[in-house]
Amino acid sequence: MHDYPLAFYVALDGNGVNGLEGMAGMCLFLFNPADDSYAWKIVYYDGIAAGHACAINPSATTGFLGNAGQHLLFFDPSTLEERARISTLRFETPRTSLHGSTHLAWLNDDEFITAIGAHLYRFSLARLQEPERLERHGVKLPHAMKLTSSRRYLCYGSMDNPADGRRGEACHVGVRDMESGDIRIIPLPATCWHVLPHRKEELFYAISFRVAPQDHQDYHEWGMAYLKEYVFEIDPAKGQVVRHWATGRETPAHINSDITMSASELIFCNGGSQSVVFLDLESMAKWRFIDERAGLAELGSRPREVATQVYDTFARGNVFGNSQYFLAALRISRGSLLDSIYACQLSADQRLLFTANRGLNHISIYNYPDNSLRLRVPMPELQEFVPFLSPNADPRLGFHHAVLVG
Repeated sequence: MHDYPLAFYVALDGNGVNGLEGMAGMCLFLFNPADDSYAWKIVYYDGIAAGHACAINPSATTGFLGNAGQHLLFFDPSTLEERARISTLRFETPRTSLHGSTHLAWLNDDEFITAIGAHLYRFSLARLQEPERLERHGVKLPHAMKLTSSRRYLCYGSMDNPADGRRGEACHVGVRDMESGDIRIIPLPATCWHVLPHRKEELFYAISFRVAPQDHQDYHEWGMAYLKEYVFEIDPAKGQVVRHWATGRETPAHINSDITMSASELIFCNGGSQSVVFLDLESMAKWRFIDERAGLAELGSRPREVATQVYDTFARGNVFGNSQYFLAALRISRGSLLDSIYACQLSADQRLLFTANRGLNHISIYNYPDNSLRLRVPMPELQEFVPFLSPNADPRLGFHHAVLVG
């Protein structure tokens, strides 16, 4: 790794349209900007499901693979070899199998906070079996969580909760005061899975993730909602929205995943809309985007991927009773039959933007801020790492959330 100053870690969940039910693995992509050389390693872990997000501790000595399978899994960031795992069911049982410890917030090299069941928990790597149970998190189904720039507040998004049926929509985010332990729930007009703190100011951003429940009540097998999208700028101390960006449903900003930030722009990728959106922070109005929508030629060269995507989409719900969601998905994806970018991270010097495209199974590096393509690497097929799969099966690795170190 010493020959590569940048390490791009991407959580993997295997092929298929529903990452919250798939496999669990890690991809390590190494890059040297001096000569554009690169290397990679991929590992899938037995007995772990639904890989989702990853996090590396401050000294880059321990990695975490968050998942929706009710495990905590830790790995060596240099080799991806598993170091430890523990079932979270020994501490608390969630009301739905979608509720796992998908994200955490590192407090230091040894300690972290994550959500299990109805509560937040503080763990030490040295004593994984003896966590401290903290307050009730107060949201429907906690998801991404980050500490603000001062580390005074822990901010977290929420998924819609299938266990609550028709009342499962989560139009709120949560904030924990790290000094007092007080929990504040901030109501919003739309669900926000993902959050990001401002680089310097005591603010954080929450981006709407709008879905439609199948048969008007099933938030487990949801469909993409063709509705307007939001970015909320929130003051955690006051518990209020300071500014927000609202954009029409035609904007390719649906089903966001990773969020990152430069000195002037909030940057977020959108797996449903095949894009990376750059929102100007000064105006909170102007925006631009990178378009990675798969064209006809790319779709035609990937029959296994397209077949799986279409099949899995129809398997999620009754097309006769939910035809509006299938039609909405076509509008959101702009006619493409593949999903797209779920990982995007900006380098510390703000010169390189790394992305991982789930549908096209490639990793791309863009020059920032002009967004010119610098490098694109087609990644290997899933069958190389999961030998029980048929050669005719969907070969995508299943890129999801990422972190960039270096």
